[in-house]
Amino acid sequence: MKTVIVIGNGMVGYKFCEKFVAQKEYRNFKLLVFGDEPRPAYDRVHLSEFFENQNAKALEMASEDWYTKNGIELMINERVADINRDNKTITTANNRNFSYDYLVLATGSSAFVPPIKGVEKEGVFVYRTIEDLESMLAYAAKLKSTKPKAKAAVLGGGLLGLEAGKAVMDMGLEPHIVEFAPKLMPRQLDSRSSQVLQLKLESIGLHIHLSKATNQILGDKFITGMEFGEDDILDVDMLIISAGIRPRDELGKACGLEIGVRGGIVVNNKMQTSDEYIYAIGEIALYNQMIYGLVAPGYEMASVAVDQIIGNANNIMSESIDMSTKLKLIGVDVASFGNPFMPATKGHSVIFENKTQHLYKRINVSLDGKKLLGGILVGDATDYSMLHQIYLNGMPIPSDPSQLILPAGDGAASFGSVIDLPDAAVVCSCEAVTKAEVCCAVKDNGKETVKDIAKTTKATTGCGGCKPMVTDLINETLKSLGKVVKERICEHFDYSRQELYDIVKMKNIKDYDELLDTHGKGNGCEVCKPLAASLFASIYNETANRQDTIQDSNDRYLANIQRNGTYSVVPRVAGGEISPKQMIAMGRIAQKYDLYTKITGGQRINMFGAKLHELPLIWEELIAEGFETGQAYGKSLRTVKSCVGSTWCRYGMDESVSFAIEIENRYKGIRSPHKFKGGVSGCIRECAEARGKDFGFIAVEGGWNIYICGNGGATPKHAVLLAEKVDKETAIKYVDRFLMYYIQTAQPLMRTAAWLEKLEGGIDYVKDVVINDCLGIVDQLDKDMQHLVETYKCEWKEAIETPEIRAKYTHFVNSTEEDENIEFVALRDQKMPTPWV
Repeated sequence: MKTVIVIGNGMVGYKFCEKFVAQKEYRNFKLLVFGDEPRPAYDRVHLSEFFENQNAKALEMASEDWYTKNGIELMINERVADINRDNKTITTANNRNFSYDYLVLATGSSAFVPPIKGVEKEGVFVYRTIEDLESMLAYAAKLKSTKPKAKAAVLGGGLLGLEAGKAVMDMGLEPHIVEFAPKLMPRQLDSRSSQVLQLKLESIGLHIHLSKATNQILGDKFITGMEFGEDDILDVDMLIISAGIRPRDELGKACGLEIGVRGGIVVNNKMQTSDEYIYAIGEIALYNQMIYGLVAPGYEMASVAVDQIIGNANNIMSESIDMSTKLKLIGVDVASFGNPFMPATKGHSVIFENKTQHLYKRINVSLDGKKLLGGILVGDATDYSMLHQIYLNGMPIPSDPSQLILPAGDGAASFGSVIDLPDAAVVCSCEAVTKAEVCCAVKDNGKETVKDIAKTTKATTGCGGCKPMVTDLINETLKSLGKVVKERICEHFDYSRQELYDIVKMKNIKDYDELLDTHGKGNGCEVCKPLAASLFASIYNETANRQDTIQDSNDRYLANIQRNGTYSVVPRVAGGEISPKQMIAMGRIAQKYDLYTKITGGQRINMFGAKLHELPLIWEELIAEGFETGQAYGKSLRTVKSCVGSTWCRYGMDESVSFAIEIENRYKGIRSPHKFKGGVSGCIRECAEARGKDFGFIAVEGGWNIYICGNGGATPKHAVLLAEKVDKETAIKYVDRFLMYYIQTAQPLMRTAAWLEKLEGGIDYVKDVVINDCLGIVDQLDKDMQHLVETYKCEWKEAIETPEIRAKYTHFVNSTEEDENIEFVALRDQKMPTPWV
């Protein structure tokens, strides 16, 4: 029997063991594993989850019993101090000697600590192990006991640095990110996507400092600040260093293995080092002159090393390594794949950017427009899995590549089904699981959940980035078998939105924590929290003020954040009718607070450039002048656009302005799965563009025609006829019912047009429900709508009259000072944010 010794019990070292014991040849080997940490291998990718519950066991890759059951001798807390290649032995720090036939180095990497003066001071940590996190938690608790508003900085704005930023927030300290480069995540993002990410992170409370070279750590015994240059100092009470990694190659150096110029043990495509009996895998291995800091390449290296040792020489390392990655940073989706930075000489870039929603999507295509070469997604990475597969498999792309990233009617897919992927497509890079393996597990073995698929194939057990695609594959395969597929909200609620709507309503649940405790699991996420907030609003007309921690960031502050961290102010101007007195008042207020003003497409006035602390002051004055919130930030009614109608227009068939005002005031404040808009035109010339709205009324001879489910935007849809030549009261009644039915049955973030497309029976079925009462529910729909109409409250009036709500409008949690970093430049007698460089 031959002996294999593995030095290092991290994720890759564990994966080597898992793959090794799965081989039938394993019975011919003896496996010894040495780890210098006091616990078995754990999931370092999800290390930040430790801050939620301090449960190290939950992060374990496998228990000590697993090693024992598989005949593996695991020695934790046992550091290997020396390798004797001549005798093929190792010696531990406890002076114990062991012989090997094959040695596998999986020692991983350590945190890089820059040589900054004062870095040894108390309060400076690295972010690498559970022990590091435990030390941080203890220090943060000590800090907060004497200084409740303490600050902590993270040195490094890369992947791990931003994760550490979340850790700082979780510890209750004011978080600051300090990055040497002029952008965040410099290896994955371009400048524009970095700016979008920065804006989003700042909106949730992180303070970002770019292009900062730290000269020294200030303080005597413990840290009190960071000095970047003369008079450029950041006062902080704690520092977490996350400035990169260094391969732990000291054992290889000491025993004479070939080492790269910048570190790392040189390996060939068999993962052999310069000694044929010694292998290196993971972040210690220098393959093709690169250290790969991702899990998936490390797992592939482990697989290759296993096969080489048992004699399967055909399995060698891929020539090129896919560095695509997708993750959620502090609740923000970030992904990059293929070549994210494409020079103009090698391809074309297609970019979709929506700063108001913190969205950035970029794809790079070949010069002939036929191949996808790479891309970047920030804010919404829903399409990552499909884009990644199109890139990996060289699949054809549309003649207009923008269709791959532009919204295709909310709720609709931008491209084909996952079933269209080739069977050999690798959907889980970490475990090299193909589409065919997932589909076969569903069809042949009856595995119908992600959990079952994970147990059977290991897919989703690595970084977890493939979970959406695996879910889609399961659902599509089940549909192909004629089975009903349930649309679950997220991993925390095993219900569709419609089911949860019914649960909340029937059980009179009015609090998110109660909903999670009684019908969910875990701690909730950025998907289910805003969704629950929307349900509470749609059912009880609850404003966004009561449970502000479950709202989207714009709803939390009742304003849309702009690209320089300021906010917009949009009062309601029902039907677009505004008096000279109101315009003068609005102009006075805009002038007083130096706001940029612009007429919107919805016939109202948007005022830009308000600082956070100014919002209550501005709204106080607006409300005193008779204005209300326009809810431009919410998934709710935005505007009801109107023409002047028969009041002024000689072609007008009816009084459209009064009707629009009545309708806008009726539906104001109503929350829904997505925003919705209305229009009222006084004749078929359609100056109010009512057929481009979610609902629209057009005056005709004999009454009003009603249209529903239209929208403008990236994928415009013409509304379709619901009823014709009805009187005003009947028109309102039908639209009341249509809106309530949509609110109760649509999926999250689904506009009315997409909802209608997916509704079996389409417009004819909607007519049957809201006009013919085929479901017998119109009385309830009428009652539900009337409740919303009668219980409306202006959210901003509530905010300025409630001291506890008003108190949150400060730039800093521990100070009433203004944010001095906000800058403007002149623009045509007004102002605009300083342009991004």
